[in-house]
Amino acid sequence: MKKRIFVTATNTDVGKTYTTKLLLKEFASRGLLVGVIKPIETGVVNDFAPDGEELLECVKQLNHKLWSMEVDDIVPITYALAAAPFVASNNTPLDLKKINRTIEEMEASCDIVIIEGAGGLYVPIDANTMMIDLITELKAVALLVTHCSLGCINDTLLSKKALSDRNIPHAVAFNCRENDASFKTISEPYFLKTNQTILKVDDDIVKICDVLYNL
Repeated sequence: MKKRIFVTATNTDVGKTYTTKLLLKEFASRGLLVGVIKPIETGVVNDFAPDGEELLECVKQLNHKLWSMEVDDIVPITYALAAAPFVASNNTPLDLKKINRTIEEMEASCDIVIIEGAGGLYVPIDANTMMIDLITELKAVALLVTHCSLGCINDTLLSKKALSDRNIPHAVAFNCRENDASFKTISEPYFLKTNQTILKVDDDIVKICDVLYNL
């Protein structure tokens, strides 16, 4: 099995796809053949998967072995309703075999696979499965992408605890945006004073990749 990194977040719209693309580019710059999977995408209308298409375009530019792939090859499960998979699928049982098969086919053409989750860790997939369960099932390490706005201390600590309680090796990356100028005075002091490492997506992608590769 190749190296698998699962990109999750404290919530939806925190920057998973943006971060995943940066990871792909950095690992590719090191001479690694990269691959990407988004196991489940909701909000797919008329067979157009926005995140999947964006990831596919990126990875095809980085790994020549994937030039013939289509979006179905990296997004095996899609639903039209933009909601948690449990709701979007009307509680259809997760087809884990289909996801595993998609990842294994991808791994035949790459050294490392980035797996992008949907929403946060406790997004329900079906009656028995949360997104965090998928990380364990796929035997991946995790990157928790968190935001830098007010409330990030609580959101980050809750998600870190969830990963630690499951013994999932993980790193944390802060995705600070232009309107997050208050982070330095409102939230960052807590993380610094409690000796927690602060890695920022835009500034520290090299360090983030180093940490993830060695987990």
